[in-house]
Amino acid sequence: MNLKENIREGAKAIKSNLLRTILTAAIIAIGITSLVGILTAIDGIKSSIDTSFSSLGANSFDVKRKRPDRTVQEGKEQKQYPLLQKDEVLEFKERYTEGATTLHLWVSGTAEIKRLSKKTTPNFTVRGVDENYMIIRDYNIENGRNFSQLDIQNGVNYAIIGHEVVKTLFKDEDPVNKKISLYGNQYIVVGVLEKKGGFGGETWADRTVFLPLKNAIRVAKRGWLDYRITVSISDPTKMEHAIGEATSLMRKIRRDPIGAEESFEVAANKTLEEELEELTGYLRIGGFSIGFITLVGAAIGLMNIMLVSVTERTREIGVRKAIGATPKKIRLQFLIEAILICIMGGVAGVIIGLSIGNIISNIIKAGNFVAPWEWVLMGFVVCLIVGLISGYYPAFKASRLDPIDALRYE
Repeated sequence: MNLKENIREGAKAIKSNLLRTILTAAIIAIGITSLVGILTAIDGIKSSIDTSFSSLGANSFDVKRKRPDRTVQEGKEQKQYPLLQKDEVLEFKERYTEGATTLHLWVSGTAEIKRLSKKTTPNFTVRGVDENYMIIRDYNIENGRNFSQLDIQNGVNYAIIGHEVVKTLFKDEDPVNKKISLYGNQYIVVGVLEKKGGFGGETWADRTVFLPLKNAIRVAKRGWLDYRITVSISDPTKMEHAIGEATSLMRKIRRDPIGAEESFEVAANKTLEEELEELTGYLRIGGFSIGFITLVGAAIGLMNIMLVSVTERTREIGVRKAIGATPKKIRLQFLIEAILICIMGGVAGVIIGLSIGNIISNIIKAGNFVAPWEWVLMGFVVCLIVGLISGYYPAFKASRLDPIDALRYE
């Protein structure tokens, strides 16, 4: 009996015990569904997180003032580093060519914004930005427009406001071209940010008023200004090179001595994304473990069915051996039956798993269709292993039957 005939006989045996086969294949399908479904959903969520971090600056880095080292020994004075100066950050923006740059300035986190008789609580943020800030930070203007280069150069009394500012001061009104009061000055609202939201509730951008940088410098109440540069890189693989170039340029601008430490800090905005990447890794391990445990249960059920099949077909096995079938051929036949059942369950499990995983991804608005092909492939490999393991002992038992005793079996 050749391989083709074994497959045909295996399919015939499966057909003759269709209900039992369907139930066993269903158990395997559930295991593969849990495996592929969970991992597909995780990949969909990760895709959504990656998109979010792109907008939060995951492919960017900041050049900012260096804070004193708080780990210095007692009795020693902390080394102070000079703030980035306006002319320094402007020179950096003009000379840096490895990525897009934006200059911004935190003015206050305790601002009270007013409009007519309405006012916010005194915990809103005011930030000075240039014309590139919204683009680099991927903040979408829902209504109105962004600052123009002319607005930034002239430092006009224009403002872009976040969703919470609109909700508090305007409610159902269109805020564009309306006036708000801040630090005793009147500002015309030229744009409204799309609601950002985020993990744990509203992000700070929803509670922020953005002003042209030059205007923000004028209204800042402090005696010192903390300028910051954000650089966005289109190709994340070039991040280290871009950081190196930025560090070298800023050292020249700041005239840091050769061999001395930098008087500023360059920080890549990747830490939280890396932590979440580690978390999704643990989730994948958990998903795989759940699916594997289910598949172990399916393997036990499959082995039980194959053992029952051996018992029911004892006379058939005796006839095959009597007409010349070798133990190897008998083993192969039963192994093929087990593998066919596993493949049936595996295909169904992959289809259902991909569907469920993508439905979950779409419910949480994770984006496009996701198919973790490496896990799908692993699912099929696991199916084959399950079929081999659960089918081997029944196949071995069938191949060891004595043909005379088997023919006498009732």
